[in-house]
Amino acid sequence: MDYPEHPLIQNLNDLDEEALRVKLSELNKKLAIAYRMGNHDLCNQLRMSIGSYNTKYQEKLRKNQDGTNFDDIIDIS
Repeated sequence: MDYPEHPLIQNLNDLDEEALRVKLSELNKKLAIAYRMGNHDLCNQLRMSIGSYNTKYQEKLRKNQDGTNFDDIIDIS
């Protein structure tokens, strides 16, 4: 399920891939706690936050892989 980005999270451009990965891990742990507590409003907010961080993380991964030449790395023979 795709959730909209969180409107209060701004300027994720300054974070590198590792920082985004750590933040996503923290948010997923908090989401698990919110599920166990049955706090559905908090779950929705966390899912939106995760969506925002995940979108930026995927953008950074794609940007870093655009210049990668896999011809020398992958041997299909």
